[in-house]
Amino acid sequence: MKKFIPVLVIASILLTGCTGPFQLTKNLHKWQTSPENKWGDEALFLGCIILPIYGLATLGDGLIFNSIEFWGGENPIKAAAAPTGNEMCLRSVAEQM
Repeated sequence: MKKFIPVLVIASILLTGCTGPFQLTKNLHKWQTSPENKWGDEALFLGCIILPIYGLATLGDGLIFNSIEFWGGENPIKAAAAPTGNEMCLRSVAEQM
């Protein structure tokens, strides 16, 4: 039984044949980089790395959410709202500075 579980996990990853969009990890990264100042961004980054938040998000995406999307056709984690209009324009100008 102890050998069966790792084989099952590896087989489920290999048999899906799709890596998926890793939407949970992308949403986490968008949230983590959202503060306007670099110190807030750095503090959130360190918190997400010290506590294994990024690792857990990637693991959840790889084993659960991407498999659900592959077999069911829809990812249960929705994409974060993209900026539109003036917000997008202001962000692109700020990134160029």
